[in-house]
Amino acid sequence: MRWWFTPMPLGRIAALRTLAYLFIPLDVFVFTPWVRQHADISTRLYEPMVVGRLLHLPAPTHSFVLTIQWVMVVVAVIAATGRAPRILGVAVFLLYGEWMVIAMSYGKVDHDRYAYLVLLALLPTIGAARHGERETSEAAGFAVRSTQLAVVLTYFLSSWAKIRFGGWNWPTGAIFERAIVRRGTFLSNWLLHYPHVLEVGQFAMVAFELSSPLILLARSDRARYVVVAVMLGFHLMTFGALTIIFLPHLVAITAFLPLERVRPVVWVRSRVGRAVDRSPILTPTPD
Repeated sequence: MRWWFTPMPLGRIAALRTLAYLFIPLDVFVFTPWVRQHADISTRLYEPMVVGRLLHLPAPTHSFVLTIQWVMVVVAVIAATGRAPRILGVAVFLLYGEWMVIAMSYGKVDHDRYAYLVLLALLPTIGAARHGERETSEAAGFAVRSTQLAVVLTYFLSSWAKIRFGGWNWPTGAIFERAIVRRGTFLSNWLLHYPHVLEVGQFAMVAFELSSPLILLARSDRARYVVVAVMLGFHLMTFGALTIIFLPHLVAITAFLPLERVRPVVWVRSRVGRAVDRSPILTPTPD
């Protein structure tokens, strides 16, 4: 229980809010604009995920998709300022959750959204938080720990799914080879001539993902920096080799970092204050 509710600085929550909410308009318009295209196809192709069926969510018609898109973007941008954190936070989570149902109910489900959705769900539970604030909160600790656990489970359950559905034919098969043929770059194409190296890489990926719970043992800031560097290095390597990047997951990974030390608002105010202090003071001269 102490691990789950370790008090965390509220400044980290403020930074996570800014990152998580400002990511939404980038995701909608830059990273995954294909979700918007579902507004232009027949609703007969829509096969809702389990959550969509349980909640009886409406079929995504043209007007419905556009309404969700624009309301979600506007609310997310306002929420990023820290205003009404509970009300707007809940609204962002529900809207983005519906956006994901629209995105993933056509035969393709991405696992890189899991930890990010956990983060969105927990941010509204904390209340007000300011950038750079060092005051700690158990609610903040629960949100951070849960997000960290979701990051780890994304890796672990991914490997578990590989073995569950593909058996040991997954690490011994031609998974990487097929991926390189489809999406390879100059950094990875040469590996097609060395299939045994690719097979070793597949075993290494499974080993890394299955051992991911060890990440939670990191206690010091230095250890967490190493953990984040390893995770980011893994995703950068994947992007360089296969042009695949899990951006929502990378946002959730920042929960491992002491973001309360980053004070952008305070920094901007101090810079503006210094500029004002250095500006010449004009005094009226007598005629």
